[in-house]
Amino acid sequence: MKLSGIADLPLHDGHVPYWLLARMKKLSSLILRIMYELYGPDGIVDRFAHPVFFQAFNNVIGMDWDSSGSTTVTTAVVKEALWKSDIPVKVAGGKGRHALNTPKELMEIARLFDLDANELVVKSRLAAKVDSALLQDGYELYHHAFIVSETGKWGVIQQGLNPDLKMARRYHWLSTEDFFNSPHAGVVGIRHEKVLNLASKNSKDNRAVILELINEGASKVARYLYLLRGQATLFETPYYHPYIKLDIDIKAVVKNLPPPKSVADFKELLLQYRIGPKTLRALSLVAELIFKTPADWNDPAVDPFKFAFAVGGKDGVPSPIDKRVYDELITLLDAVVEKARGDPGLYRYLSHLAKKAESWKYPSDKKRPTL
Repeated sequence: MKLSGIADLPLHDGHVPYWLLARMKKLSSLILRIMYELYGPDGIVDRFAHPVFFQAFNNVIGMDWDSSGSTTVTTAVVKEALWKSDIPVKVAGGKGRHALNTPKELMEIARLFDLDANELVVKSRLAAKVDSALLQDGYELYHHAFIVSETGKWGVIQQGLNPDLKMARRYHWLSTEDFFNSPHAGVVGIRHEKVLNLASKNSKDNRAVILELINEGASKVARYLYLLRGQATLFETPYYHPYIKLDIDIKAVVKNLPPPKSVADFKELLLQYRIGPKTLRALSLVAELIFKTPADWNDPAVDPFKFAFAVGGKDGVPSPIDKRVYDELITLLDAVVEKARGDPGLYRYLSHLAKKAESWKYPSDKKRPTL
């Protein structure tokens, strides 16, 4: 998927008022029903794994277009709507303590759809580990949602926060068996100058050297780390990285290493040994600066703002929520869903209207940060 543009997600406090939350749930249920009729269960997963669609859906139901809550609230609303429906797509996890319930809820979903529960849990854990340990962009995960259809197709919507920047970043995944070669469906957030991305396909050689280093054992790793600290011998000259500070705690890195000759691949490294981002960063630098196998330092981090014009936004951007318009929209879509049960051609007509709407450009002066 090609991404164009960047969407900032400032950390926002506050809550969604009950009158708006109730309407969000009704509207989401109707949209999900239409999506199911048009695209099937896998099509729903496909779309929520796409960062632009997710943001557009958020805007349509009236959440702030640029808020960190656009992830947490929208996911929670969709999760509840799907669990209350007979649509064969469900969501596990969520924000904070709800994220910790992901494995338990995936077990329940697996029983419901006759899927392999352990496989789903492993994929959930891997996606979280990649975005917390391999993609080192300064954001700490606090939200993890796993969406899965009856066929086993899955997606992940997870979000991290950076308290210093007061910003959030959202990571999207769509069913993949390769978690280590540019696996993201998209990343939404403010772009940074340099980000260590060990999950990039361009970091493949760097990862291979990291595994070799780990399997060589702690004593050799310590020797290489001392070289990075500038303690060169007569025959070995230290290298200096052009855009990061080498503040490596050698004793801590060596202490956290797995036993020599014990790790087969990165999946095992992340899931079995729980190696952390600081250790991986140090080993990546050794691989890059001593063994000349560079990692990818490009940040992989879209603008669907026009959809915020559907009913307005919670904090008044581009306009305050119009309750009358919101209720009329719910009533109209309710009638569409009911009518389409006997006349599927109605959706084809709506698709024609959608193509007309694609050409509409929103007034640029209406796009401003929410409070």
